[in-house]
Amino acid sequence: IRHPDMPKAVFKLLWDRIQNKEEIFAYVINKTKNGNSYWVFANVTASVDNNGNIIGYYSVRRRPKASALELIAPLYQKMLQAERSGGIAAGAKVLNDLLKKEGVSYDEFIISIQQ
Repeated sequence: IRHPDMPKAVFKLLWDRIQNKEEIFAYVINKTKNGNSYWVFANVTASVDNNGNIIGYYSVRRRPKASALELIAPLYQKMLQAERSGGIAAGAKVLNDLLKKEGVSYDEFIISIQQ
C-alpha cells in the first residue's frame, strides 16, 4: 500500500524505468494494512518473455541503512511539499536539483548512500 509520505515523483521514476526495461533501485516507504509503515531499499526490474515483452516485475527488497534514511526521509518530505503545490514535476525537480548539485546521476546517488 503506497504510503502518503512516498513522493509520487519517485513512483513515476520507478514505473518509467521498469516500463523501459531498465533496472532501478529506490528507497520506498510502505504502509501495512494496519497502518504501520516500513522502509525498504528496493531493486526492481521487468521480467520479459523470449520476445522482449514485459510479463511481470521482479523486486528484491532489503533493509535500508539508517544513514541512508537520514538523507532520504528529509528529501522525500521536500519533494512532497513541492508536489502539493506543483504536482509530480515539482517533486521531480527537487530530486533533480539535488542530483545536479551533487554532480551525480540518480543511480550513483542511490547506490552510494546505501553502501
